[in-house]
Amino acid sequence: MLLPMNNYYVYILASKKNGSLYIGVTNDISRRVVEHQAASVGSHTKKYGIDRLVYFELTDDIKSAIAREKQLKTWNRAWKIQLIESQNPNWHDLFPD
Repeated sequence: MLLPMNNYYVYILASKKNGSLYIGVTNDISRRVVEHQAASVGSHTKKYGIDRLVYFELTDDIKSAIAREKQLKTWNRAWKIQLIESQNPNWHDLFPD
């Protein structure tokens, strides 16, 4: 018997091109982006206007998704920008695409 495949996303949100960044992991990218966009006053994403989905990776393994999120959070800013621009050079908002 095959179990249904789950999808997990490691994602990067930005306030604007070369702006503030936020890295997270979720199993529902649409729901999570909407939550960030509707963040309550005082939250990091609300405070810095971080609401543009500029990068994401998809995996079916939660452990690897969490490990990748932790890895990306240790990267320096230049590496994060290079990663984003390798897939999204103009920093277009990928949501709701």
